[in-house]
Amino acid sequence: MCAASAGLVLAGAAAAETRLDARYVATLAGLPIGEGTWLITVDEADYSATATGTTTGLMRAFTGGRGQTVTRGTLQAGKPVLSSYTASIHSYKKTDEISLKVDAGTVRDLKLDPPAETEAERVPITEAVKQGVLDPMTATLIRMPGKGDVMTPEACARTLPVFDGRLRYDLRLSYKRTDEVKADKGYAGPAVVCAVQFSPVAGYIPTRAAIKYLTEQRDMEIWLVPIAGTRVLVPFRAEGPTPIGRAILQATEFVTTAGPARINEPVKASIKPRDRAAKAAATEAKTP
Repeated sequence: MCAASAGLVLAGAAAAETRLDARYVATLAGLPIGEGTWLITVDEADYSATATGTTTGLMRAFTGGRGQTVTRGTLQAGKPVLSSYTASIHSYKKTDEISLKVDAGTVRDLKLDPPAETEAERVPITEAVKQGVLDPMTATLIRMPGKGDVMTPEACARTLPVFDGRLRYDLRLSYKRTDEVKADKGYAGPAVVCAVQFSPVAGYIPTRAAIKYLTEQRDMEIWLVPIAGTRVLVPFRAEGPTPIGRAILQATEFVTTAGPARINEPVKASIKPRDRAAKAAATEAKTP
């Protein structure tokens, strides 16, 4: 029982959970085209994130688009490591379902509906390019190491290896400036602004106009702000040019709350049946 108690203290330390509730609006050439929510929970051991969105205005009339993505993973050496990712996107004419599971940075299981396209000119997605990847949401959870200020240019000094189930690409971030932002509800303060460069790796057709356009852009930005009480930065704003005007995704609400401390689940699994029985007997003996 002493050994079990020691294990309970050491392995089952209470971990406070932090939650971010954010709302975003999307505009194109100044016109509203969509809105969505982003819920993130993070503690010392793991994280989860759920994003939902729908088209609005004229875009909704044309596409009826709506979708949800869910990602879960662990924090290893302070960095987010993807475990699972699912995405479901629907419109009037098309449905796209993606599910992938990752183990030690390698994609172990991938399900696509409809199946991946196999045109001869498409750059194939090999096992090699699926190593050490992040899904689109996990890639934007920027964990800053150390104990100092998180709002530094180093937040942008990274290349993000992204795999969304159909396309493998790199996002190269570099520091541009520090600006100020203010949500209608929640966060107000500095934002680290990173330039973003898109570089396709696999799963794409090189001659496609959209791929060429994205690859040539040098005016895409992502604005990062902290989840209060953590060393994790997430996007508050993202923007970039399109052939018909500038596209902007902007947070209108960005609220962080600290949840109650919880006991990590592995602790319960570590108690052997006989230890559990002994603990129950001891509890019963103390009961009047």
